[in-house]
Amino acid sequence: MEILLDLVIKSAFALGVMLTIVPNLVWMERKVSARIQRRVGPNRMGPAGLLQTAMDGIKLLFKEQFRPDGADRWIYLAAPIITFLPGLIAFGLIPMGVFVAADGTATPIVVANVDLAIIVIFAISSIASYGVAYAGWSSGNQYAMLGGIRACAQLVSYEIVLGLAVVATVMMTGSFNLVDIVHDQTGWLAGASFLPAWNIFLQPLTFVLFLIAGFAETNRAPFDLAEAEQELVGGYHTEYSGIRFGWFMFGEYAALWTMCSMIVAIFLGGWTLPGVTLPVGIWGALLGVGIHSAKVILLIFFFMWVRWTMPRVRWDQLMGLGWNKLIPLGVANIFLTILIIEWFFPGSGTKAALLK
Repeated sequence: MEILLDLVIKSAFALGVMLTIVPNLVWMERKVSARIQRRVGPNRMGPAGLLQTAMDGIKLLFKEQFRPDGADRWIYLAAPIITFLPGLIAFGLIPMGVFVAADGTATPIVVANVDLAIIVIFAISSIASYGVAYAGWSSGNQYAMLGGIRACAQLVSYEIVLGLAVVATVMMTGSFNLVDIVHDQTGWLAGASFLPAWNIFLQPLTFVLFLIAGFAETNRAPFDLAEAEQELVGGYHTEYSGIRFGWFMFGEYAALWTMCSMIVAIFLGGWTLPGVTLPVGIWGALLGVGIHSAKVILLIFFFMWVRWTMPRVRWDQLMGLGWNKLIPLGVANIFLTILIIEWFFPGSGTKAALLK
């Protein structure tokens, strides 16, 4: 009973955190795009326009809700929720810090510390493809249907790239647990004491593959073909309005935070910094969460920067990049990782020999 109560409290806290993060990401997107385009952005509602997103949320709640006559009622209503939930659930599996007790016991700050966390996150995230496909099909709109097909094909294709990229990292670390992967990135590289032992330096090709696939999985430009207004009016959510459209937008930004959190945990050392030892107690936990969040925000800024500076690619270019280039590179990267481990570190499945 205590375990269940603890899980419920953690889940409620994670939900509250995500409901706070997403509106601020929308505000951040508006301000970043405004600066890149030499505009001002939101600056009327609240200090620096911080309340603009809240006002937009209230507006969405009171906007007219309609359902097309040819829509499948229950699937049409369920699709936004199916799209939103995976990003929220996956967020609860990503550690954001660690609480070190006075006796030296370290407790990761995560809703559920799962040994197969990466596999579980991928399994949950794949459900989002059903949401967008259902949204497009159930609307009874041909443009929305095409957007749903595009989104589903894109998500399925680039999930393969994500999986291949993670395999190489797991082989070096020897664990699917994100907490173990973060701990494995502490310290400095042997022979290069100016570089932290982050996986981005040990496996740069893996990082690039994961990053590109992350753009496609979160449906961010230049890979936002499922919502291409020039061809599809608005894509799979063309027939959605008000708060139902808001759920799709909420799910997109929740997935963005979750994806960037995964990249930080797997490749950028999570809540750790080389040469920095977290103090004992609550202040150390807050410092760790702050370090993790700062890395995530910087990475999200990069995602936004790319969105507002690069043009959208064509559909055939998107699929060709995934199947003809990234997937073969992912397979080759796995074999390269195997050769490095067996030739240079025989009998060792970890990167301990690479650390000082």
